[in-house]
This record gives sequence, C-alpha cells and structure tokens, in this order.
Amino acid sequence: MATVLICRRFPRLSRVTTFSTTAKCKAESGSSKSKQKKEENPETANTRTESAATIQLLNPLDYRVLYNPSAYAKSRAASQQHAARNSGHALGDTSTSPGAAQVQHTFGTTSSQALPPLRNALPKPKSKPLLEQTISARLSAAQTKEEAEEEKTETHDSKEDPRVFQKGRPEYRSLSYDRFEPIETLSLEEGDSILHSVAVCKGSQSPGTITDYFRKLSRLPAEQHAALVSEPRFNALCRCAVKNMGSFSTSDLIDILKACVRLVVPPTHPLLNACEDEFCRRVWDMNLDQLLLVADCWRCLERSVPSYLSILFSYANMHWKDLALPQFVQLVYIIGEGRRSPADLTQKVESMILKYLDSFTLEEVGAICLGLFKSLSGISDHVMRKIADRVSLQMEDMSTYALVNVLKMLRYARMDHLPLLKELGKVIPARIPTINIQGIMHITLTCSSLHYFDEGVMAAVAMSLPSKVTYCRSKDAAKFLWSFGCLDYEPPNEEEFYSSLIEQMCRKLHEFGKFPEHLLTGLLGLAFVKRFPEELIDYALRDEFVQKTRGSKYELKKDLFTLGKSVEIECPSYQGSRLPPQLYQEITEMVLSFAEQEIYVRPEIVEATSLLESMLGGPEYVKSHMILPHTRSSDLEVHLAMDGHPIPFNLKDRIADKKLKDIGVSLTDDLMTQLIKGRSNSQFPVEVENEARTPGQERGEEARTPRAGDRAALSGGALIADARLQVEPKSGHGLEAPPPLTLNRQPRGVKLAIQVSNRNHYCYCSKRLLGLHCLKRRQLQQLGYVVVELPFWEWFPLLKRTHSEKLSYLHYKVFNPALLSRAG
Repeated sequence: MATVLICRRFPRLSRVTTFSTTAKCKAESGSSKSKQKKEENPETANTRTESAATIQLLNPLDYRVLYNPSAYAKSRAASQQHAARNSGHALGDTSTSPGAAQVQHTFGTTSSQALPPLRNALPKPKSKPLLEQTISARLSAAQTKEEAEEEKTETHDSKEDPRVFQKGRPEYRSLSYDRFEPIETLSLEEGDSILHSVAVCKGSQSPGTITDYFRKLSRLPAEQHAALVSEPRFNALCRCAVKNMGSFSTSDLIDILKACVRLVVPPTHPLLNACEDEFCRRVWDMNLDQLLLVADCWRCLERSVPSYLSILFSYANMHWKDLALPQFVQLVYIIGEGRRSPADLTQKVESMILKYLDSFTLEEVGAICLGLFKSLSGISDHVMRKIADRVSLQMEDMSTYALVNVLKMLRYARMDHLPLLKELGKVIPARIPTINIQGIMHITLTCSSLHYFDEGVMAAVAMSLPSKVTYCRSKDAAKFLWSFGCLDYEPPNEEEFYSSLIEQMCRKLHEFGKFPEHLLTGLLGLAFVKRFPEELIDYALRDEFVQKTRGSKYELKKDLFTLGKSVEIECPSYQGSRLPPQLYQEITEMVLSFAEQEIYVRPEIVEATSLLESMLGGPEYVKSHMILPHTRSSDLEVHLAMDGHPIPFNLKDRIADKKLKDIGVSLTDDLMTQLIKGRSNSQFPVEVENEARTPGQERGEEARTPRAGDRAALSGGALIADARLQVEPKSGHGLEAPPPLTLNRQPRGVKLAIQVSNRNHYCYCSKRLLGLHCLKRRQLQQLGYVVVELPFWEWFPLLKRTHSEKLSYLHYKVFNPALLSRAG
C-alpha cells in the first residue's frame, strides 16, 4: 500500500537573534487585527483543508525552534514582462510532475512542537509577521490579473522556447516549421465540402488533389482541428494518402507533413508511420534544407524518429563542408532535441563553432549550447572558453533564456570562466524577478556546481523565490536547497526562504516515489545548513522509500548514508525511521575500500601522515582514516594529553607500518606543480571526497571538480614567510612539545581531527568552506574532536620545501596552545 504523507505548515528554524527580531515585529504590529485570506497553491486550489499531520523541524543542539502560524507570506513583486520573445524566459528540463490525478497535499496552521524553554515565548497563532501584513496591504482587486500575468511568465513552452533563434534570420523559414506563419482561414463550409468529396470519390483522387486537400483542411480554425482528426472522412483521406505514398513528390509529401503538424495529428497516427518510412527511403534524393525541415516537423509532432535522424546525421557528415551557418545551427538544435550525439560529428561541430562564432547571433550561441547540453555532447575547453569569452563581453545584450543555456553548458563542461561569472554577478540579479522558476534554478545550480559564490546573485534568488515557489517542480525545489546548502549560504530572508521550499517539498511528496533522488538532494542541502524537517526525514529513511531508491538510475546509497548518520549525530531527539544497521555496514565498507585506494594514498595526505609519525614518535600516534565515513573525506587523528604530550592509541597500525610505507607516492616536481597550480590543461582529476554527489539529471556533473581557475588567487600565498615556519630544530634534537599546560577540565586530553584540505573543499577563488565540509567539521566538534586544518594554500606549497620547514609547520599546528585551551 502506497504511503502518503500529508504535511502542514512548518515552524521556522531560527537562531536566538532572529527570535528577538520577530518579537519586536510582533510588538510593533500587534494592534493589527485584520485577517488575510491565504493564497492558494494553484495545484491545491480545489482540495481545501484536510486532516493534517505536523511537520516538525528537529532542534539540533544549539539551534532554537520558532513557531510562526503563517509559515511564510507569498510576496508578489509587480510582474514584469519582457518586451519581446528574444529576451525570453529561461527554461528547465521537461516537467516531472505526474499530473493532476496525483494526491494533493494541503497545509494546516495548528502549532507544531517546540522546545519547552521557548514555548511560552512563542507568538500567538493569530498574530501575523510584519512582512505578511505589508504584502497583504499591497494586494488589491487587480490581483487576479496580476496572478494571470505571473502564471504566463512562469509558463514554459518546451516546444517553442528553444526555437526563438529561428526568428533571427530569414533563412530559417526554409529549414523549420513556423506555426505562427499567417494563413488564410478556411471556412467550415469549404472544409465540409472537401470531406464530402473524399467520401464520394472513395480513394480515387490524384496525389496532387490529396495534397491540396491536406493543405486546405489544415487551414480550418484551430478549435476545429481535434474534431477533424477524429472525423471518419478525414481518416479516409489519410488512408488514401498512405495508399499513394510513393506517388507524391517530395515537396508534396513535406506539405502533407506540415499539414499534420498544423492539425496536431497524434504522433502514433498510421499516416505518420507511412510518412517516416517514405522519408527514410528518400533521404539521399533530398537536399539538406528539406531534410532539416522534415526533422523539425517531427520535433513539432513530438514523434521519436531515431532511424530518420541517423540517416540525416550521416548525410550531414558527408556534406559537412557545404553547411551554411543557419543549417549548422538548425542541425545542432535537431541533435539536441533528439537527445543523442553522433560521435563522428563531435570534432566537426567544434570546428564549425569556431568558424562561425563571431557571426552567430547571441540567440544562436544559446541554441548551440542548449543543443550540446541536451545531447550530452562533450566539448573541448578551448571551444567552451571561446564561447564564454564572447558571452562575457555581450551579456547585457543577451536574452536571459540564451544566457541560461550557456550556463548549462558551462556547468556540464565543468568550466570556470571568471570573467563570465563576474559579469553574471553584475547582470543577472536585476533580472531575477522576471525570470521563470526553472531559469532561476539553472542559474543557482550553475553557481553551486562550479562552487562559485556570489552573494548578490544568491540573495536576489532568495528574495524572489518565495513568491514563485508554487511553480517549483520537485526537482527545482531540491536543487535550490542543494545549491544554497552546498555554498553554505543562509540569505537575509532565510526563514521565509527555507519554510517556503520545505513546504513545496512536502506538496511534491507524491513525485518522490518516481524521483527519489530529488528528496535526498533537498534533504542533504538542508542538512548542510543544519535544518532537519523531521517528517520528511522519516519518510526518506523508511524501508519503502529505501526500496524505491534502488530502482533509481543513480547510486543513492551514499546519500542515504550521509543523511542517516547526520541525523544520528545532530538530532539526538529524533524518534523516526532509521536505516538498517546492515545497510550502514555495507555502505561503510564500500566507502572505506574506495578511500584506501584513492584518498589515503594522495601525496599531500601521505606526506602529512609520514611527517606526523616522525614528529610524534611512530604510527601509533597517528591514524589516517575517515572518522566520519558518511562525510566522504579523510582525517589524520592525533590524541594529546592535557600536558601537551601525544598519546599512543593506534596500536594496530604499528603492525601495518611497513606495508603503509610501501604505498608512498614520489613527490616529483611535475606532481607538485599539479598539486599547487593545477594541471596545465586545466583538467583536474575528479575529487571524490569533494561533496555529497548531487542527485538529479545532472548528478554526475554537479559533483565534478571545478577547473583550476582559482590557482592564482590561492595557490601562490604560502605562509612560508611566517616566522613560525622559519623555526629550525636545534642540531641533533627533535622538535619538542610546549611546556605542560595546567587546565582544570578535560583531564583525559584532546582528540585532534586534522584536515588536509584541497581546493575542492572551498568555494571557487575564496576561502569559503563548502556546505558538506562545514557539516563534517560541525559534527566532528559535536563528537568531541578539535578540528585542525592544514589548508591547501599553506600545505601544498610547503610540500616542495625542506623537511625541517614542514616539521616546523606541523609542530605549530599540532602543539598550538590555543587548541588545548579550546579543549579545556
């Protein structure tokens, strides 16, 4: 029996400082007794109220729970429309909503559970926050019209939006079908006369007459098309056309296909089956314009024609040098819509992009990037950078739709292009309110995937999103939560922002059975910023949901592992479902096995381990392992007594010491250059310990390593000049621990969790730690560890320095008196 979770509005998870601000707002607005009718979610408008269960946000340790009965007020900025389609709204991928027949969820307003110390201080249920009152005052009789305009703005036409580039050149008229082409409407009487002739003649019409009938009937008013297609006499005309298929000229056959597009003939109609077979037979007798036009018609009919496309691509491969610019762009569009990339065309596509790059319109640049992205076509760094170079110089003149398509490809190519990203921060924040929700999602996801933090962009997204949140698919809501969590950013309106997204996740609960990766994506993003909605977590850790994850095309075990263990550590009061111990054991073994082969043997970790063993007295004083396997990165564990002396604890590794030494990696000059500055071709190896992999259609790409663009900003700043690093040990003597410290607490000493970080733990070109690593360090501290970091901008350059310099650095890091003071 399917499990349905019906959710109500969430209380807000807030710090104490936020509570005092809210209390102040309440005091200022407490005299207002006006009631505001709740805005209904378009998807739940007919459901009204139902019995509802409470969603409780877990209170992890030092956080406080605030209850606000309205949860969030849907703000509505004045809807701004683009002047022309060329400034079109960005799109996402095909909608994942299962449809109107799904169970809908509504949210009540009764109080959720809160911590006893705060219960008496909670706002009364009837009070409304200042933000809600302000927005309520702005709503007027024109609201219905405004909502209609906003819905129009949010509507994405997946068939027409990608075709905007075709309006930029007259040459596309012969390469594509234009459904907006003006035609003279046929009267109903004339249409009925044609159908009467079909019935009388009983299939004796000539091919020319049949073609003329199709042309004329397709000019009937649009509201008559559905009735015509189901009309028996029209079906008789279709049978007549099938019978004469081989007798039509190519131009007549194309006209019949165009008539089918205009009449919206079902893609599985027998007439279309016959047309496809006939076009496949005629490909080599047609010219490229005709071939591209036919392919475009198939796209408009939403009919999958892999055989035809395969022949088309072979034809294009043979006539590649003859392709004009519009033909090339239309071909890339067809490749993208067909969701397949011909391997033998990859290099030719790149050469053609370079040939025409300066001649493309900006919409054509966007169309090419979208085609490559949809077909999962690889592209070289050189070509992608050339595209990004042009876009960064002309971004203000580019439509948002085309820009978002470039960002998709930039994300897919894992390309850091600082000029483009900086220009994005200047151009896009002001546009955010006019972009549809899927476009905003792709902008946000690009920033998080490339680990690029721009507060202006992220704040603009956060302020705009609550009023648009009901247009989010489950995928959109999940990606927003992931992106903000990945960048460890909590915006100024964090409570409204997170409340609205959590509610939308609950509304879309019925979609997670089909797309389980989206629920885990969202919950991990929330966990990064220390937010744990209890009922959603309980749902995600149930056996039924775990079984659904096994049917996903993505590997979701590690995501379940990270979520489950994080809840155990950060939410001790959690009483809901948990993953079975055997699953934990299975995933732990898998993660540790991979770590032994790929992580522990990294040069920077091997060198740090060896030097610490030498400095502290042997392998029993250091353990290179994953203290928290669910965080997917390694630690060097060291124990110190309160007098500052190291404590042996890793006794079993003494036996394996010889084996470990045999695994060492030679630190060649070339390898060190790669570690410090990145590879010369900017292609970093993927860092598997980087971050919890993002589920979704782009799960593989989103956890990939950004390219080496941050080298100039971070790799050159080694702290060699620091006086601490110039300390040389006295001749013949090892480094000594500092004098004993007298502390009253923690008599058993302190456990150090030493982090050998790399650039993939941080935002691009900054020292801002990513969400997963914030989560890891937070949890290490909650388990009693003192976190010590060897930041890559210090440690990697030191790897090329002398043995004594490295020892001096590690000595300072490990025996820093401040560590023992903090532990005390």
